[in-house]
Amino acid sequence: MQGVDNIVVVSGLAIGLAYGAVGLLSGFCLLSSLRGWWADGDSRLIRTYALALGVAIAAAQLLAACSVVDLGKSIYLQPSFSAPLMFAGGLLFGYGMVLSNGCGSRALVLLGRGNLRSFVVVIVLGIAAQMTLKGLMAPPRVAALQMTQSAPNFVSLPALLSNLGIAETYARMLAASAISGALIIFAFAHAPFQRAWGQIAAGLAVGLLAAAGWFATGYLGADDFNPAAVTSLTFIAPIADSVQYVMLSTGLTLNFGIAMVAGVFGGSLLTALITRRFHWEGFSSPRHMLRSIGGAALMGAGGAMAYGCSIGQGLTGLSTLALASFVAVAGILLGTAAGLRGVLRVQPLVPAQESRPRA
Repeated sequence: MQGVDNIVVVSGLAIGLAYGAVGLLSGFCLLSSLRGWWADGDSRLIRTYALALGVAIAAAQLLAACSVVDLGKSIYLQPSFSAPLMFAGGLLFGYGMVLSNGCGSRALVLLGRGNLRSFVVVIVLGIAAQMTLKGLMAPPRVAALQMTQSAPNFVSLPALLSNLGIAETYARMLAASAISGALIIFAFAHAPFQRAWGQIAAGLAVGLLAAAGWFATGYLGADDFNPAAVTSLTFIAPIADSVQYVMLSTGLTLNFGIAMVAGVFGGSLLTALITRRFHWEGFSSPRHMLRSIGGAALMGAGGAMAYGCSIGQGLTGLSTLALASFVAVAGILLGTAAGLRGVLRVQPLVPAQESRPRA
């Protein structure tokens, strides 16, 4: 591997290690956040997520405004996209997340803690994502993409403001300030969250880790002859690539995503061992296993269609202020709401095992 590749891979591993530790200690997870807010009235975790997103948007847009990172090279800001396909993929991912009781990143974190259910979820998610990206399900996905994609005049919120006559840099900073400011105000407009120092630290850390990913791939990985893919925290394609790499490492090369996936697992495992949180867990019944497998398959396929997950689109994609990311996240939220409420509500099989926020 060349020097630039080494830097990017090591950066991915370090970011993953930090994310794994933070995720285990804080319970950072969109599903847990929404479930706690809607079902229990506890909004601390969703405010942690809002803080992380606000920090990620502010930091990513600052890097772009200073010409440190070209976010336009990421998959989120491509000149054309299929809104129907991304929305449908988000729906599948959100509902699958409820079935599996967590997203791909959360499954990696819980796997490091000894949760064998998460091992099944990670493997099935990776296989389903690979099938949708490159395998049996790729032709219908590509056909649907070609039939429904469009090339709008602007693909991001800053570009929309620029189209209205605002200078590009001012448009970027105006959009970033408005959205990140609103998210941060929402996070701290709650007395219990103001006293939850662990959750505040987790939100700040995850937001900065998203920015660190952009810096690692967009700046440290910038090479005219061998450029790295400009990306950050995301888990659908990286989990799929990791499964393939473990099986067929000969002829394949490590990249930021694979290293990050390994780092998340390693960071969670080390933290679980140090804090004595490691313990084996399994399925409570065959039905429980079948539900998790089905949810993982929906997450893998849906995440591939939506170009990301609750972290890949819900945090990293939104940090670019891409319009496509707003579409995908709308689908994820609606799919999650359907799984948690209403006639399609997923009935709980066992008491929730998710970590609760700490003050």
